[in-house]
Amino acid sequence: MSIKLEHVNYVYSQGTAYEKRALKDVNLEIPQGQFVGIIGHTGSGKSTLIQHLNGLIKATSGTVYYDGRSIYEEGYDMRKLRGQVGLVFQYPEYQLFEVDVITDVCFGPKNQGLSQEECERNARWALDLVGFPEKYYKQSPFELSGGQKRRVAIAGILAMHPKVLVLDEPTAGLDPKGRDEILDQVEHLHKETGMTVILVSHSMEDIARYVERIIVMNHGEMMLDGTPREVFSHYKELEKVGLAAPQVTYVMHDLKERGFSVSPDATTIQEAADEIMRSLHG
Repeated sequence: MSIKLEHVNYVYSQGTAYEKRALKDVNLEIPQGQFVGIIGHTGSGKSTLIQHLNGLIKATSGTVYYDGRSIYEEGYDMRKLRGQVGLVFQYPEYQLFEVDVITDVCFGPKNQGLSQEECERNARWALDLVGFPEKYYKQSPFELSGGQKRRVAIAGILAMHPKVLVLDEPTAGLDPKGRDEILDQVEHLHKETGMTVILVSHSMEDIARYVERIIVMNHGEMMLDGTPREVFSHYKELEKVGLAAPQVTYVMHDLKERGFSVSPDATTIQEAADEIMRSLHG
């Protein structure tokens, strides 16, 4: 169930005075089950890129493949694709609209043609998976906290049993506790279900902590693609395009420059702590 982009270009307002090339010859493959982070400054093409993954935007040129088939071929079932590749937008609470939580989460499965009983079963499974308390199932989604609304919005996508979960800044506007709870839940989902997770985030710490692969976008092009350790080793290049490495990367480089025998490649606090302890006891 891989997603593959071949020579994808996208131009906004093509042929007008406002023409803007948002994606430039993007070639990318994401295998099933991978946890991928996408980073880049505002306007780098991140959101445009992920909206190609389930056909919300059609490439100006190039092709997007899902499970080996071009999603642009004649007669392709886009509704089915959007059930398989679930996209949760930034501030997903704006996607909530039903009278209560359980009805809202049932909306996707209902559109898939499932019976009411199947819809409710899927909705309860999804809400349980994101750690949403059953006592709030009949509450209006508009009365929930920001973090609870995020959980409901994510559950609404999960209830359709997607193979791929795409999250565009899922923690925007949340406090640190809410942010950690949401991302810990996403990590749990990834491990429990084996689904592909694609996370767009501005937080280098979050990206370093959770993902196994990072794609860096810059002016519509893929600038870097590799493990967190590989990508953040290019921290000076990232700084030139308005990005940074996790804070711990700078600490480790500073220690190295001061003569400590540590590897500067740590990208998380735990990795840094392990490396410092190794150095002290080595």
